[in-house]
Amino acid sequence: MTAADPSPPSSPRAATDPRPAPDEVAGTRPAQWVAVAVLTLSTFVVVTSEMLPVGVLTPMADGLGISSGAAGSSLTITGSIAAVTAPAVPRLLGNVDRRHVLAAAMVALALGNVLTTISTGFGMLVVSRVVLGMGMGIVWGLAAAVAVRLVAPRHAALAVSFAVSGVASASVFGVPLGTLIGNAFGWRAAFGTLAAIGCILAAALLATLPDLRQPAEAGAGAQGSRASLVTPAVVTGLMVVVFLVTAHFAAYTYIRPALEHLPKLSADAIALLLLIYGVFGLAGNFLAGAVAAHRPKATVLTLAAGIAAATAALALFGTGALAAGIAVALWGVAYGGLSVGGQLWMTRAAPDRVEHITGVYVGFFTASIALGALLGGVVVEATGVLTMLWATAGIAVLSLVIGLSGKGPAPSSSAG
Repeated sequence: MTAADPSPPSSPRAATDPRPAPDEVAGTRPAQWVAVAVLTLSTFVVVTSEMLPVGVLTPMADGLGISSGAAGSSLTITGSIAAVTAPAVPRLLGNVDRRHVLAAAMVALALGNVLTTISTGFGMLVVSRVVLGMGMGIVWGLAAAVAVRLVAPRHAALAVSFAVSGVASASVFGVPLGTLIGNAFGWRAAFGTLAAIGCILAAALLATLPDLRQPAEAGAGAQGSRASLVTPAVVTGLMVVVFLVTAHFAAYTYIRPALEHLPKLSADAIALLLLIYGVFGLAGNFLAGAVAAHRPKATVLTLAAGIAAATAALALFGTGALAAGIAVALWGVAYGGLSVGGQLWMTRAAPDRVEHITGVYVGFFTASIALGALLGGVVVEATGVLTMLWATAGIAVLSLVIGLSGKGPAPSSSAG
């Protein structure tokens, strides 16, 4: 039963009348799409908050008096906390209204950004990113499962695509715009802006979301949920995601130093290139969403090949500005589709445990962000950005090999 379907799941009419139930043919009201839009903006802001250090890494490190590697480790901190929070929260919520949980998480996210804004050294930065990681894990971990409950059943897949698109659109608008704000007014102003937006969205979630007290997967015991997730398709998908996201973030976290070192671009040129990356990433998100709805494994493995090719191309030809731009655009298309592609792989592999599998997926995804940022920092500090790019291309190839040799969910035979 969804928030858009308040009627009982069965009735005497359902047993005697062969016509479709009203909720099966009813459309989604405009107010329900507004709620989906607010949820999408929330995922956009949480991922922008996590990723913003990528765009302001150099001035942020200088302002805090720390190395670029230490500043980049802020993603490791955020990802580690989110990795623990995302899978744990669905098992702990019970009948708690998800609307209130999401609003509280956005307030926590805003607080984390405020603490980042006023940080004077690495210690306070760590605290700020811990708080931010908790808010991020909750919002991202619940977004797809909540989106299904906001609309009519026939629009569920579209609602999930929109909610998850907030992750990709954070690269399109969030990080580049944050970078531009940081260049114009200082990196602290960029985080302060995100804090204000987070507070506004917390109020918007309370105003637009319906009562979401009913568990999304009522009747499923914790033990049954845990057992149902350990399948070959789920395990293979999670392994592919771990290696591929680790590869991506090992390189992407340090893309600004790479673009400063290889094609020697200016700060404004880097911001523009990040915007190009994001535009192609958003296109990749919707393209992959359409294809992965029917063939999730093939889609994700194609994206893995694209990320491997893009990072290798940047390493080989990145000293030229045009070549670097082409490589970054390809990288954007490939990575932009990964979040929705992986999400559809997981929900197809465990369709009866959407909220739980989403939490587990986001947990592994954010843990891989943390691992990638950490490994990338170690390699950059030890051997430089060029070695880091080659190493991450190799890890992406490894994810492709794992996917090719493992089991995925069955392709959909439906054309719709």
